[in-house]
Amino acid sequence: MGHSQAEKAASRERVLRIAARKVRTDGVGGLGVADVMKEAGLTHGGFYKHFASRDDLVTQAAAAALTEGSAKMERAARKNERDARAGLIDAYLSGQHRDTPATGCALVPLGAAAGRDGTDGDVHLKDAYERQVRAYLDLIAGLDEDAEDAEDAEEARAEAVLTLSALVGAVLMSRAVADRDLSDEILETVNRRLRHRAGPRPAQA
Repeated sequence: MGHSQAEKAASRERVLRIAARKVRTDGVGGLGVADVMKEAGLTHGGFYKHFASRDDLVTQAAAAALTEGSAKMERAARKNERDARAGLIDAYLSGQHRDTPATGCALVPLGAAAGRDGTDGDVHLKDAYERQVRAYLDLIAGLDEDAEDAEDAEEARAEAVLTLSALVGAVLMSRAVADRDLSDEILETVNRRLRHRAGPRPAQA
């Protein structure tokens, strides 16, 4: 790759990284091309060298924001060597995750936009959102090392659906309420309940 092409690729990656962060914090509706280009140190006029349109940028930024979460969730799970599921739950339902949406899971801020996709002209997020939901469900279900047969695997999958839904919903509500004590209560209560469900299974007869 020539020097100019390498610079162009680096500039595009910088714009995409900034846009992905803004999507996490402000959602797709709050993404402004001028602001992104200014923060990236580039001219507004140079935008079309990298993206076909604002919708193109939003779509790619949203997909990047979503996929970046997989590695973070896996790292969080593996930090707790004794109980990977508890490690994931603790990291996701932490005050730090609630308070730093710019680096958090994009399933939380992008759910509403993905839900509107195709109904009111929003950019096409459903496919990217669905891919990430499926990836997270596979990750969480895969943490159940005791799933040895089809029945166990089905139960692990069901628990993964419940867990992911509770994680995303709890963080969404904890960010939305004004009362910090209530916000903490939401995170802590869901954490306790999920960890209790993730405890050792009773021995089967």
